[in-house]
Amino acid sequence: MSNPSPRYIQGMKTRRKVLGEKYVDAAVTNTSPFTEDFQELITETAWGNVWSRNTIPLRERSMLTIALLAALGHYDEVAMHVRATRNTGASLEDIKEALLHVAIYAGVPAANHAFKIAAKAYAEIEAAEKEEDHA
Repeated sequence: MSNPSPRYIQGMKTRRKVLGEKYVDAAVTNTSPFTEDFQELITETAWGNVWSRNTIPLRERSMLTIALLAALGHYDEVAMHVRATRNTGASLEDIKEALLHVAIYAGVPAANHAFKIAAKAYAEIEAAEKEEDHA
């Protein structure tokens, strides 16, 4: 992007803080002329506007996002945001509580699948942390 807007710049800071440098670098690297406008849109609106607001902490924003994504069946995004809890401060217990709400308000099948996705993501986080400890 040749002349990024202030909202884009803020969005990229927040996106990197939440998702991590490695994830965002990969997303930027994989941007094509076809996806460039979409990447700009999500960086400015989702990350530069909504996620950058200071009305609620990242922990709660993370919990809300995971619950909404699970309720809507966007499980790839659930996994990504569960991995991001390392950066948002949302704990395993926080996510469990959010997914219990999903079960009641959006349905047991949605929560059941989201619990499986979250458990797998947490296992990946633990494995990565063990590798970091041995490195």
